[in-house]
Formats: sequence, C-alpha cells, structure tokens
Amino acid sequence: MAEHFSHSPRLFEEKIHAPFRAAVPNDPKMLSIAVSVGDGRKSFVIYQSGRRGRRRSKRMNTVVMFTMLPNCSSSSSFFRFAPNKSCLVCGFNRSHSTHIHNASRNDWKNKITTFCCHNSEKTESIYPVLATTSRSARSVVPPGTTSTIATTPPLEQCHGIGIIKFLQWRNLLITGATGFLGKVLLEKVLRTVPDVGKIFILIKAKDREEALGRLKTEIMNSELFKCLKQIHGKSYDAFLLSKLVPVVGDVADTNLGMESIVSKEISEAVDVIINSAANTNFFERYDIAVKTNVRGPCQLLEFGKKCKRLCLFLHVSTAYVNGERRGIVQEKPFYKGQSIATERETVDMAVPVLDVDAEIKLALESTQEVQDNSTIQSMKQMGLERARRYRWQDTYAFTKAMGEMLMNGKREDIPVVIIRPSIIESSFRDPFPGWIQGNRMLDPLLLSYGKGWLPGLVADPLGVADVVPADMVVNAILAAVAQHGIEGRAKLSVYHVCSSVANPLTYGDIFKYAFDHFSSSPLVGRRGEKVCTKRLKFCGSTHELSSYVSTVMAEQNGFMDRRLRTKWEMIERNALHLSGIYEPYLFHQGRFDSSNTKRLMDEMSEEEKRQFGIDFGEIDWKDYFINVHIPGLRKHVLKGRFPSS
Repeated sequence: MAEHFSHSPRLFEEKIHAPFRAAVPNDPKMLSIAVSVGDGRKSFVIYQSGRRGRRRSKRMNTVVMFTMLPNCSSSSSFFRFAPNKSCLVCGFNRSHSTHIHNASRNDWKNKITTFCCHNSEKTESIYPVLATTSRSARSVVPPGTTSTIATTPPLEQCHGIGIIKFLQWRNLLITGATGFLGKVLLEKVLRTVPDVGKIFILIKAKDREEALGRLKTEIMNSELFKCLKQIHGKSYDAFLLSKLVPVVGDVADTNLGMESIVSKEISEAVDVIINSAANTNFFERYDIAVKTNVRGPCQLLEFGKKCKRLCLFLHVSTAYVNGERRGIVQEKPFYKGQSIATERETVDMAVPVLDVDAEIKLALESTQEVQDNSTIQSMKQMGLERARRYRWQDTYAFTKAMGEMLMNGKREDIPVVIIRPSIIESSFRDPFPGWIQGNRMLDPLLLSYGKGWLPGLVADPLGVADVVPADMVVNAILAAVAQHGIEGRAKLSVYHVCSSVANPLTYGDIFKYAFDHFSSSPLVGRRGEKVCTKRLKFCGSTHELSSYVSTVMAEQNGFMDRRLRTKWEMIERNALHLSGIYEPYLFHQGRFDSSNTKRLMDEMSEEEKRQFGIDFGEIDWKDYFINVHIPGLRKHVLKGRFPSS
C-alpha cells in the first residue's frame, strides 16, 4: 500500500523538487498535495489551486501526476490525474485514472496504457497535462478525441522566450483573420508550429457554410499559403481544415454574434485571444468606427473573462493612437478619459475631458438617424470633428485610442498585451518577400506616382515615414504572446512595433526609391505606352501644389488637346485629394520609442531571432522598396494590370 503525505513543504522539497523540476517549468505557484512512495516507483501529485485569489477551490480543476518508474529517467513518464469520486483502494480523497507515457517527451501520439486504483485497464491516445495556478499553463483535450479541444504539453525550460514551445497544442481565437495582417499571422503559426491546437477564426457570415466558404476562398486559396501547400502537398486542405475552425460572428455584435452553444465550447477551449479586427478607414462613419474599434475589443475582452483557460489577451492597435504627440513617444497605456489635447502646452482650457462613454452614446444614438447619403456624410464629418477636437488625426486613430482606454479599465486579472504597429507594408522575408493584400497606407501614393497621376504632394520630404513589414509585426505578436503567456501576470503591456527610432526612413527617401524603380521598370498603359515618371515635387501647401500643376500644364499647353487638359485637371484633383487625406501623417512630428520591443528581441535565442526576427535595423530601405515592396504591389495589387485611372 502506498504511503501518503499531505501538505508537507519539507517532503515536497525532499521527495519532489530535484526530479520534478527537471521535467516542468520553475513555477513557484505549484502546490504539493500528496506524495506516494511504494512498489518501486514514486508518484508525485500536484493539484491546481482555485482560479482566483489565495483560497483553494473545492474543485480541483487540473492535476498532473509525475512518476519515476524503475530504471528510467525523470523525464520519461507523465501521468494525468482525473478527479472523480472517492477511491476505496488507495484512500485518496478522489479516485483517479493514471495515464502512463513511457516514450520520449515529444512523442505525444504514442498509445499508452490507462489504469486506476480499481485495476481496470484500457489503451488510448492521451496527451500529458501540466497543472499550475498560473493562467499560462491551463490544459485542454487533444485533437482526435471526442472533444474539439487540444492539450498543451508540459513546457520545458529552454534558451530564449520559448515561442514554439508555448504555442504547441494551444488553442487560439483570432479575429480579423481574413485581413492582411491576420492572414500573415495564420500562415506563420501554421508553418512554424504545425502542432498548434485549434485556431478559431471569427468570420462575418450568415451561416457556417458561408463562413467555411470564406475560409477556403480568402485564406486557404490565398497565394500567401503557397509555402504551406508545398510542405503538405496533397494533405494541405486536410491539414488546414484540421486546425482552422470558422466561427460565424462579428466583434461589433452582442456576444460577438456567436450562437450560445458555440460560445460556450470556445470559452472552455481557448488559451489565447488575438484581436486584429479593425475598421481602418481614416474617415469612416463615426457609428461604424465606434462599434468595431471601441466596443468590439471590449466585448471580446468580456468574452475572454469567461474563458476558463485563457492565459493572454492580445490586441492589435496602431502607433497612431498617440495622435499629435511630438518627439519621442513612449510605450505607455491610455487611461479612460485621457486626451492628447490636455497634454499640449497650447491647449485651450475650454476643451473638456474626454468622456468615452458619452462618445459611444453619441455615435450609437446617431446610427438610427442615418438614412441617406447626406446623413452618412454628416456621420463621417462628425467622427473627424470629434477626433480633431481632442487632437487625434482622424476617426480611425481616435476610436482605436478609445478602445485601448476601455480595455485598460475593464481588464481585471486578464493579462493584456497591446501591439501598436505603425505603417504596415509588404512582407520583408516570410513566407516570401513582397506579399501584400489591398491598396494600403502608402500604396495609393506610390501607385498614383508610378501611373503618372501624382506629380506633386503636400508633404515634408524630411518627415519620417514609420514603415514596418507585416511579417515582422507578426513575429512581434507571437513573441509577446509567448513571453506574457508563460509569465501569466495580470498586467497591461504595450509594444510599439515601429522603425522610426531604430531605422528612420523619410518620405523624400521613399519617393527617391520609387523614382529609381519606375525609371528602370516603368508601368505600361493599355495602349502599350510606357509611363514616364519625373521626380516628385514636395510642396508646403495646397496652393503651391495647384500652382505647380498649373505650371506643368502651361509648359505643355501647345501640345494639349481637350482630352489631355481634362486628364491634367483630374491629376490635379487627385494630388490635392491624396494630400488632404494623408496630411496628418505626412507632417507627423513624433517618433515611436520601441524599447519594449527591443527588450523582447533581446530575450530571444539566436534560433528565435532567425525565425521570428524583429530587428528593423537590418532592413535596407532602398533594397526593400526597389526590389521587394513596389514589385510586390505590382504583382499582388495591380496583378500585372494598369488601369487608366
């Protein structure tokens, strides 16, 4: 009969510490409940304490039994303890079934033998479970069993952060996965961590069939995933469908638009939530922007509080939530009611404190009044006016900032990470250089210039354009997920994923590189004519820009017919329009400190730096724009076509 010891720190240290610490992470929150010694083996049982606070819960949520079998190393055998009723044989306060794994620690798929105190046996496939009071190691059930949940294997101490180790068998909930950054994130996880658990993807759709259709057409059939197709070959579709779970929903809807049964299943499974859903239109209707960028993240965070195994909530924001701040901008969180206007020395004291709740009420009450184009335009104007009242550039940056404020106030004991990238552009390296989706931030300017539709621009040529490749942003996201998921501390961490301090790039540089590219490889029009580009004229005002375009027209006056004159008038309107849209960014006077991101990089091992690099200093901007980004635009956005306007 086994000998039992309860709540003995001395015996825990003496009988467990040395062998057990070799197999599990050093977590001071572990509790020793019982030690069994006998029959040539030692069994160490670790219980999980209650979910919150110091009081132990009556219900033992997760337990692991570690056993040293005769003639085997301490890392070769793992046990899973399944609480049920009192066991009549061994005297434990709960019966247990012990799952023995006599293979290497990474060989989780082997068949193993299960037995309990009553000596009943069966053979099944099981995954080891690690117990801890920290949110960072909550367990789930493996794929291939009756549940749709995957199990997290024991974390090992390793050099670096342990990004891949942490993500193995984790279940993720990702929003915005059909967008540009979301797709890059999905591809990276599936390629570098093929044994990740389930990835639940929130997709706007009327039913699951439509959601599955969007998953296949917008994600699985995307060119971005061609490397995964090469890796998995004929099993590519089966692999992705075994990992990706489309979920009908919308962050802007109540309960995320999910059915209650689906919501419950996900809440019991998910380990990490990554919110990359956003409305990125600078001048969106105020009500729509508030629903997606302010209420959406908060509703997702409230859902996260229901998730029993959640160890991290990560929110993708933007560095431009810092509004009109100047100089070196620190990686600091926003607090509810904080306003950029109150930070400026020249602030008008009549500007009230920002009332986020009142702004939400104003936007949502105005929704019911939107009926025709005139009221739609007034709603767009309302968002812009509210943003600039408090010194943000536009509706997008303003609503993203308010979303951060509410999350900070409502996060409670959830570990929250906010990633603030700047101008996200095409991939630098992974999965291949130059991939991009859509006509993004700087791209309308670059493509208009290449087409000959942008002779000048109201901009500061010495202004810093804070550009970051999409794959580096994703690397920062995954590194932060692992770092804070393992740590499991209930705090808010902010990361600027930006290049303006580490490797500044000016707008003058960008258009110089664009000129070099289009001069050597010009776009070709519908009639086969090559588009001639001249160096961009930087202007200080719209009046100067109009005068410059008029001068160019006058120089060609003798050779212009009515069609060409109409074209040049359209060119002038296009240049003025783009200058108006981008003015707050083209004259932005802030640079984003990225010390936290640098420290994250310093924590990585050399192998992690190779796989998940976030060193913006290594980017040669000239090579990136001439040989990577602009060719990527031509291939993935223009798709070889050159429209006439």
